[in-house]
Amino acid sequence: MSAAQTAQLMDGTGLAHRIIEEAAAKAAEISRRGGTSPCLATVLVGEDPASVTYVRMKRARCAKAGVQSRHIALPATTTTAELIATLAGLSGDPDVHGILLQHPCGPHIDERAAFEAITPEKDVDGVTTHSFAAMSFALPGFVSCTPGGIMRLLEAYDVDLAGKHAVVVGRSAILGKPAGMLLLARNATVTYCHSRTADLSAVVREADVVVAAVGRPRLIRGEDIKPGAVVIDAGYNPGNVGDVDFDTARTRARLITPVPGGVGPMTIAVLLAQTVDAAANQLGFQHH
Repeated sequence: MSAAQTAQLMDGTGLAHRIIEEAAAKAAEISRRGGTSPCLATVLVGEDPASVTYVRMKRARCAKAGVQSRHIALPATTTTAELIATLAGLSGDPDVHGILLQHPCGPHIDERAAFEAITPEKDVDGVTTHSFAAMSFALPGFVSCTPGGIMRLLEAYDVDLAGKHAVVVGRSAILGKPAGMLLLARNATVTYCHSRTADLSAVVREADVVVAAVGRPRLIRGEDIKPGAVVIDAGYNPGNVGDVDFDTARTRARLITPVPGGVGPMTIAVLLAQTVDAAANQLGFQHH
């Protein structure tokens, strides 16, 4: 690939729009047939400005897709036990079909214990160990939204993963780890890298598919991208900068996600699609 050629951009915004339209049509059908709209409960602990913004954005998208949202704002002083009680209450509430706990919750909260208080049927954000196991063993369940969005993008651009070397940089419980499992399920050969990986550049250079999910601006250097590779940048850093050095990477990659407009919109689209699916399941509608 000559330097004059640049990678095709993977348009997450456009694909997300189509997924949300589909979800909206399904939500309308559920409302028509069941007399009730799919409902997503969002739970936020404290007033972290980024989290407040995210929740507002998610609720606005919900409204557009005909999904009701119920927002529970808890004070920053909330204890783990109080948060668990709130989530358990929502898990048992038949009017709520999906539950999203906005994280991080704060250092004083046992986040894993909080996540586990969400019943798997309503875990539309794919954060429980039950959901992780389902992703790992290809069982029915909900996927973590960002990895789920990444897989849908790869599918939309006809990226054949079988036998390809996929390098996932980052090992967080709801991004890096599940992304690797979903890639493995599609017959990719998966390498996980992280902050302790020796000679990250050497591993990235071998990758047919790179998933950057580590939250460090421009950690992945463009010159380390194998010519013709597919680059998925799931990083969000201040100033709309991803984890990949976009300008140099796009001169070598075949496909690349922009930041913003790549993985970000897909995450919310998957959240909404899964909320509508959860409502369909709980209300006993045929899954199609």
